[in-house]
Amino acid sequence: MANPSAPNNDRKTFVLVHGGMSGGWIWHRVSGLLHKAGHRVFSPTMTGLGERSHLLSKEIGLETHITDIVNVVDWEDLDKICLVAHSYAGSPCSGVLERIGHRVASIVWIDAYMPQDGEKMMDLTSEELRRTLQSSFQKGEPGFSMPPGAALVPASVNEVDSPYVAAKLTPQPVRTYMEPIRLSGAREKVAKKTYIRATKFPNPELDTTLSECKADRTWRTLEIDVGHTIMLNAPEWLAGILTDAA
Repeated sequence: MANPSAPNNDRKTFVLVHGGMSGGWIWHRVSGLLHKAGHRVFSPTMTGLGERSHLLSKEIGLETHITDIVNVVDWEDLDKICLVAHSYAGSPCSGVLERIGHRVASIVWIDAYMPQDGEKMMDLTSEELRRTLQSSFQKGEPGFSMPPGAALVPASVNEVDSPYVAAKLTPQPVRTYMEPIRLSGAREKVAKKTYIRATKFPNPELDTTLSECKADRTWRTLEIDVGHTIMLNAPEWLAGILTDAA
C-alpha cells in the first residue's frame, strides 16, 4: 500500500466529490488521513443532498452541481488541484473541467461515470433505474431514490457500514440525471489521470469505462476487490493511492 504521508513542501490540494444520494460526509475517513498527512482537503456537498438536502427542489440540475464544485475552487482560490470523482460525480466533475480545467493538475475517477458530449446520466444507468427516474419525473417529484436496499448490498457497502450509510442517504435531484452534459475535451487534456474500479460492484457501464481507460495510455488504471464505496471499504488504501495520483 502506498504511504499517504508527505513532507510539508509536498503539500497537495484535493477536492473530493461524492456520488449520487450521498454527501461530503462519505469522505470523512479518507479526508482525515489526507489532512493528517499535511494535505489540503475539500469535500463539498452538492445542492439538495446530505446536510443540504433541505434545499432539494425540481430546479436543481446538473449545472447546479457543476457550479457547486466550481464555486469551491473559486472562493477558496484553489490551484494545482487533484479533482476526485466518485460514481455519479464523474458527470458534474467532467463539466467542472470545462470551466476550471486550467486549475486542475490531476484527476482520479473512482468507479465513476465518464459521459461523452451530449449524454445524460440517465443514458448510462440500468433499465431499472431509468424506470425509477421516468416515474419520478412524470410525477413531478424533485428527487428519486434507489430501489429499497439496492445501495446497501455488499457489492456497494460493507456490512459494518451499511446502517451508517442507510441513515445518511438522501434522494437525488431528478434533473441531475436528465440534463445532457456539454463537453469539448477538457477532461482528456488533464495531464495526470487515474481510473479506479471496484471489482465487487457489477456494472457494465463502468466495466466499459475501465476497458477504455486501459486502452488509453494517458490513463493509469487500478482495480481493487471491494465494493463501490471504496472510501469506506478501503480508506487507507485509497488515501495512499490518491496521494500518489495527485
